[in-house]
Amino acid sequence: MPIWEAAALVAIGVAAGFINVLSAGGSMMTLPLLMLLGLPPQEANGTNRVTIVLQSVSAVGNFLRAGAAYIGLSLRLALPAVAGSLLGAWLALQVSDVLFEAILIVVMSVSAVMMLLPQPKRDTRPLTPERLTPLIYLAMFGIGLYGGFIQVGVGILFIVVLYRLLKIDLVQVNVFKVLIVLVYSVPALVLFVWFDQVRWHYGLLLALGSMTGAWLAVKVNMSPRGALWIKYLTLAVIAAILLRLLLG
Repeated sequence: MPIWEAAALVAIGVAAGFINVLSAGGSMMTLPLLMLLGLPPQEANGTNRVTIVLQSVSAVGNFLRAGAAYIGLSLRLALPAVAGSLLGAWLALQVSDVLFEAILIVVMSVSAVMMLLPQPKRDTRPLTPERLTPLIYLAMFGIGLYGGFIQVGVGILFIVVLYRLLKIDLVQVNVFKVLIVLVYSVPALVLFVWFDQVRWHYGLLLALGSMTGAWLAVKVNMSPRGALWIKYLTLAVIAAILLRLLLG
């Protein structure tokens, strides 16, 4: 692997890990990057799971050290997501590379538009067990299904369900999100490994960067202006990647 490819993997990993923990959209950078570096879509999808798992480990560890709560509730929400993730990963392994790339282009375009939509202000409150209705568990299964299949933009779905529906504070949403993603991503990664769709040298370099980015995201308290700058930088990168995919 050329040095510039290794450097690109680490650098994009840092940005993606940072964005994934604080917001959403990191996989919109990492998955296409793996494809642009020559990995077939299925291998890129599987290899990206190495990054997701390890950056989630980094983020969860730092959140716990920072005093994060509601871990038991997170695990309850993660159980249906695991079932959905296994089904989603299996479905991803069944589609052709051409169809997967077409789905990726559509998903990235929709996710980019959703990132531009303003977040409504909510009167938030802590999550309690009695608020975990069957509808919420079904939504977690759906998020796991989508995450197992492609992962791109899954953080947006967490914001819709946890912030807009359950009205949980966005800071706490990030804690729930990274822990649930970690739990459901491990079995999905195992499935991709079983079908030999993971290229470890790419995944570990990307993960090295993403773990660093996740660590920074937990430590850094972003200002609204800084968050806006990150969002538009991400959208610019996404636009460039989409153009490359469409031309190529």
